Amino acid sequence: MDILGNVIESGRPWLRRRPGRGRLVRLSPVILTVVIASLAYATPPEMAFSRLLPAAPALAAAMWPVLPTVLLGTVCLLLMIGLSLVFPDLGTWWTCAGIIAVTVAAAYGSHLRLQRERTLLQVRLVADAAQQVVLSPLPRLFGNIEIESLYLAAAAEARIGGDFYEVVETPYGIRMLIGDVRGKGLPAVGEAAAIVNAFREAAHGESGLVGIARRLDASSTRYNASFPSDGPMERFATALLVEIPHEGGRIDVLNCGHPPPLLLNRGELRVLESSSPSPLLSLAELIGDHYSVDSFEFAPGDLLLLYTDGIAEARVRDGEFFPLAAWMRRQPPLAPREVLTALHRDLLRHSKGRLDDDVAALAVRLRGPRGAQSP
Repeated sequence: MDILGNVIESGRPWLRRRPGRGRLVRLSPVILTVVIASLAYATPPEMAFSRLLPAAPALAAAMWPVLPTVLLGTVCLLLMIGLSLVFPDLGTWWTCAGIIAVTVAAAYGSHLRLQRERTLLQVRLVADAAQQVVLSPLPRLFGNIEIESLYLAAAAEARIGGDFYEVVETPYGIRMLIGDVRGKGLPAVGEAAAIVNAFREAAHGESGLVGIARRLDASSTRYNASFPSDGPMERFATALLVEIPHEGGRIDVLNCGHPPPLLLNRGELRVLESSSPSPLLSLAELIGDHYSVDSFEFAPGDLLLLYTDGIAEARVRDGEFFPLAAWMRRQPPLAPREVLTALHRDLLRHSKGRLDDDVAALAVRLRGPRGAQSP
């Protein structure tokens, strides 16, 4: 998937070990064996460092396959027999029995670990398939409109959560959706998929954003009726619909309880607040389906940022939220990809690498006449 969200995956690049350090960790059982054997040979027999040899195959089980673990246990056993020839009073048989017992247990533990790793791999492949359904690849350029996306999952091993986005080109213009399902786990992913799929159909069939919003609400309501929430609160979703007409010059925004988009124009930041609120998805039956669409100017060179509340509410332990508006105001005129790269870096730096919620963002820029002619 050629989008920024997949380049940075879970948003935790510092957790990836450097190649040299990874090799050193994998060789640590061998290093431990050499150190223990050297100490056992160089120190008096009373110190009995040789009794630590069973620790080497135990450590190997955490990172090696079964056969190398058994081979290391065999090497430790031979080393112990060799040390007994130099120091007859080492209690060789007890230590040898310990090495054999630990090696057998370590081999079994290594086998179980490999089975679980294979299962985890299958789960992650399924998660990747789900991501392809909910977060489809985005073209970076729709005519003279450049769009980039960012997705960070709060869970370290997760690939997808309750945040969602989509962009489609229709006869009415470029239409964008971004939103956030309340809750986490598979129910949130399922509702996000239902909303995104409904948007992909409605964006082509509805002439206005209000019609799209009603269809998204209906889809969300049907899903929640089929898969009710386990908790006392009803499941709902926030959503933001944006349309950029082909003739350009403006954007139309329909906001269903979502954080307002930010528009940066030559260093001046505008928060695109709605004139009147629209109902959250799946709540229209309770509070009425009165939707409002607001129009704003959108000139060449303007940068539009759509985001979920995981960005605005990212905070450190002292409770300080990420200053998104101030951060956006400081940004130089960059391409959307560079803006999201900087946002990803600064967001993780601010939160000390601990995201409490999923994060999704779309950066949109209208190119000028010269940019429109470039490939």
